[in-house]
Amino acid sequence: MNFRWTRFHSRAAGLVLGLCLDRMLGDPREYHPVAGFGRVAGTLEQRTYRDSRWAGALHTLVLVGAVTTMGAAASTVAASTVAGRRSPVLDTVVTASAAWVALGGTSLARTGAQMAAHLRNREVESARTLLPSLCGRDPSVLDIDGLARASLESIAENTSDATVGVMFWGAMAGVPGILGYRAVNTLDAMIGYRSPRYLRFGWFAARLDDVVNLAPARLTGAVTAVVSPAVGGRPSQSLRAWRLDASRHPSPNAGVAEATAAGALGVSLGGRTQYAHGVEIRPTLGAGRAPTPDDLDRAATLSVLVQVAATAVSAILAVTVGKAHVLVRERR
Repeated sequence: MNFRWTRFHSRAAGLVLGLCLDRMLGDPREYHPVAGFGRVAGTLEQRTYRDSRWAGALHTLVLVGAVTTMGAAASTVAASTVAGRRSPVLDTVVTASAAWVALGGTSLARTGAQMAAHLRNREVESARTLLPSLCGRDPSVLDIDGLARASLESIAENTSDATVGVMFWGAMAGVPGILGYRAVNTLDAMIGYRSPRYLRFGWFAARLDDVVNLAPARLTGAVTAVVSPAVGGRPSQSLRAWRLDASRHPSPNAGVAEATAAGALGVSLGGRTQYAHGVEIRPTLGAGRAPTPDDLDRAATLSVLVQVAATAVSAILAVTVGKAHVLVRERR
C-alpha cells in the first residue's frame, strides 16, 4: 500500500506542532496577534457602533471575513508549494504558526495553577488581581471560595475555547478555520456580554460564537470524561453531570464543558455569579462539594490532558477529512 503525504497530513502535523509550541513557549510575549486583532476591532467599533443588531452583525462579519481571508491566502501559498512537489514543511509550519498564536491553553493552565497557589496561601488580594486574566467577573466581591469557583469554571470553559475549538476548526478548515474561529471567540469576549451597550450590538457575535462552539464543546465534554481517571474522577460521573446539568446552563456550550469538568473533579459549580454588567444566578453543575484550591490544581492538570487528547483527535480528524475529500473528488 503506497502512502502519499497530502496537505491534510501537513494540517494534522501542524496542529500537533502548534500544541507543542504552545506547551513549550506559551503565548507570544510581544506583539501577540490576538491582542492586535482586539485593538483593530476596538478601533473599528468606534466607527461601526450603533445600538443595532444589524450594525453588530456587519462589524463582526467584516472582521471575521478579513481574518479568514488572510488565513486562506497564507494557506493557498503554502498548499501551492506542496502541490508543486516541493517539501511539505512550509504547509506544516504555516498551520503550526497559526495554531500557536491562536492557542491559549498553556497560559490558561499556568494561570490556574498560580491562582491555586495564591488561594492556598490565603493571598486574597493577589488572587483578585489575577482573576481578570481568567474571566470577566468582579473580583472585589469574591472571597477564597468564590475565587476558586470562578477560576475553575473559567478553566473548564476556556479549555474548550482556547484549545479544543482551535484544534477542531483547524482540522476541519485549516488555517482559515483556526484564525476565523479565534476571531469569533475574541469578538464574543469583547462585545458578547449582555450589557446595555452590547445587548443588541453584540448579539450576532455571541450567537455566532455559540454556533462555532457547538461541536468543540461536545468534543471537550467527551474527552474530559475519558481522561477523568487521571485526576481521580470517573467517566460515569462526568457523563452523568453532562446529562443532568449541562442543559440548565445559560450557554449551550459552556454548560457542557463546566458540567463534565465538575463531574470529573467531584465538585459542584454554579450559583451567584457577578459580572461588571450585573449578577446572574447560575444553576448547580455537578453533585460534589464546593471547589478548593487543590481542586483548582487538578482542574489545571485536567485542562492540559484534555488539550493533548483533543489535539490527537483533531489530527486524526484532519486526515479523515482529507480521505473523504479524495473520495469525493474521485467520484466526480
